[in-house]
Amino acid sequence: MSSNITCIILGTSILALLLAGYLAQKYLPPPKPKIVGIDLGTTYSCVGLYHAVTGEVDILDTQDGHKCIPSVVAFSENGILVGYHAEAQAEHNPNNTIYDAKRFIGKKFSKEELQHVQKQYSFKLELDEYGMVRFVISVNKTEKYVTPEDVGSIIISTLRKSAEHNLSTPVTKVVMSVPAEFDIMQRNYTKKAGTLAGLEVFRIINEPTAAALAYGLHRVLGFQNVMVIDLGGGTLDVSILNVQGGMFLTLAMAGNNRLGGQDFNQRLIQHFQGVITQKYGKTLTDREDLQSLRHHVENLKLHLTTYESFDIQLPLYSMGTHVIFKDKMTRTQFEDLNIDLFKKVLEPIEKVLEAVQLPREAIDEVILVGGSTRIPKVRELIQYFFNKPPNVSVDPELAVVVGVSIQAGIIGGMWPLTVSAVEAPVQAKKIQLN
Repeated sequence: MSSNITCIILGTSILALLLAGYLAQKYLPPPKPKIVGIDLGTTYSCVGLYHAVTGEVDILDTQDGHKCIPSVVAFSENGILVGYHAEAQAEHNPNNTIYDAKRFIGKKFSKEELQHVQKQYSFKLELDEYGMVRFVISVNKTEKYVTPEDVGSIIISTLRKSAEHNLSTPVTKVVMSVPAEFDIMQRNYTKKAGTLAGLEVFRIINEPTAAALAYGLHRVLGFQNVMVIDLGGGTLDVSILNVQGGMFLTLAMAGNNRLGGQDFNQRLIQHFQGVITQKYGKTLTDREDLQSLRHHVENLKLHLTTYESFDIQLPLYSMGTHVIFKDKMTRTQFEDLNIDLFKKVLEPIEKVLEAVQLPREAIDEVILVGGSTRIPKVRELIQYFFNKPPNVSVDPELAVVVGVSIQAGIIGGMWPLTVSAVEAPVQAKKIQLN
């Protein structure tokens, strides 16, 4: 008799707990996210939250209604500016406006390499005693050094403040992403950037894994070969993953760290510099005018993704007090200027397939990541290569931060998430094309 009573009491208790859990999920406000996800990108950075109950990921507005902010930090007499605010003054303060910091984080350079890279930037680069790059800035006639991780921490702090404003509570924990080919030192320095911003970095995950999470591939039953093509502002990374449930196995990766949106921009800049020289009889060398041209070219490129043609109009103060340069470019012209670069996107795709001895037909899913994969010609070439359209169901610019935020939700125990992403510790084949 006593055993029956015990069973009844135990059963009743379990039912009560289940009912309480159901009612809590249904009627009580969901818990606030415990951990945020941050994508510290070469060109743009953003922060996201995974919400319990709804299972939705919210990518937060960080500046002036923008979900992603430029990974740009400027040092001026009025203090430190970040993102769009830094970009807005860049043409008047090119020597102290730092961008592309992720290219240098945790990476050693030779003097020869640095001399070659320096030509691409208006701010000064210098090697420290360990061969690591630091940026030399001068404010109020005082020169000082800023490291890539310092720049990263400033950007992360801005993203953190956005999350705290959204949650109305302090944010202390984060999951971050890095390119799959980042070595231990680069990962540690990325983590250091988060730590300098006052955050506990719970985990660093690979960007292709984050993208696969964003596309929901961890929920797909069975085994899949997935190719992630990540073409951002500064680099191209291609990875082949085996995905089964929550297990992510990176088989091979290939990359070109000198191919991205900025390289397409550079072709446009060179084109317009030629037109300007022909029109005004002298070469455009003024730093402020060149910075202005860079901004206009970026805007032009973005519009040509949607429109067949777009006008450019910018003042050139170094050419004369009232000189305003006007010109027009079509999408076809843009594609012709960059066609050799667009075709280079296929090179690492072919290399990773060759490395793992897989035919292109064996790839079950091709997913696109990075803002430069929005370019119609890039998508066209990829579709032709695989004889099927790539998966573009997720905004490619937000795919990584969405995935990182899902991983943050998993680690934070935010129901209804039940499957955790596990990156298998294997030595993937790495191929560098440059």
